[in-house]
Amino acid sequence: MASMKGMQRRVVAVVFDGFQLLDLAGPADVFSAVNLFAPHDGGYGLEVVSLRGGAVPAHGGIVVNTQKSLRDIEGPIDTLLVVGGLPAADHAADRDLVGQIARLAANSRRIASVCSGAFLLAEAGLLRGKRATTHWVAATDLARRYPTIQVEANPIYIKDGNTWTSAGVTAGIDLALALVAEDHGHRLARRVARGLVVYLHRPGGQDQFSTPMRTAVPRSEPLRELQAFIDANPTNDLSVPALARRTGMSERHFSRVFTDQTGVSPGRYVERSRADAARRLLETTAHPLDRVARDCGLGAPETLYRVFRRHWRISPGDYRRRFQTKES
Repeated sequence: MASMKGMQRRVVAVVFDGFQLLDLAGPADVFSAVNLFAPHDGGYGLEVVSLRGGAVPAHGGIVVNTQKSLRDIEGPIDTLLVVGGLPAADHAADRDLVGQIARLAANSRRIASVCSGAFLLAEAGLLRGKRATTHWVAATDLARRYPTIQVEANPIYIKDGNTWTSAGVTAGIDLALALVAEDHGHRLARRVARGLVVYLHRPGGQDQFSTPMRTAVPRSEPLRELQAFIDANPTNDLSVPALARRTGMSERHFSRVFTDQTGVSPGRYVERSRADAARRLLETTAHPLDRVARDCGLGAPETLYRVFRRHWRISPGDYRRRFQTKES
């Protein structure tokens, strides 16, 4: 099959009118970088296809010339990649498109979607009984339409068997890097990431949202700087009195202003930030839980367990078993 070592892996990317350009361009650049950095290691051959072939407009007006129609695709496929875009859920009503995707999936070693491309996989019956993700904006709708799918709105990408789904837009790059790591190893995936100047290490289990993204952006520059300080220094004294002193405010005034501008209390923000720090340590290190608790500012394993369960609804140990990277 096309995925055998030393042979080029065939990737078929499916687009439709109004697709998100970066959902295609991001993974395409990852795959082409593999061909550049490791030309003797198999690499990837990318075919961009659409239902009828020819010119297909992306969202924003850029037109992509697809190489073939879906009906023209025959033979084994290594990776079938369905991209997303604002109208993807509407395109799920196109029986011809969905039927062709199902046909190609039956002859594919691996199936993947970026963003709302998950709706097309779901309509084709390819996600039934599986864990899957999509852009957080569309997750509720995906779960409502397809109740047999275990939809998870937070992860950047999810692998369930031979099926991969990812969050929106730039998460397609993370998905493609994970596919490269699976095919060629983490060393080459890191080299590709460096070459594309993208975040080097975002495991699939990482939340689509960092702590600052979960809160409103403060109007006040000192409070924005304080948020950055909190996130970068989880082991510091981050009590309300200490934070108030850093901003030159009274404790009462600081608490009121912080809560008003971010939507959460200072204590709640600090706890979320430390929970984020713990999650990153569990993903990327093999440190024992007592060290993770100390290094993220939570002090004791009991506190780590309690806070982690409150924010992620899973124990630290179970989280590590599910999401720790192979290189940790």
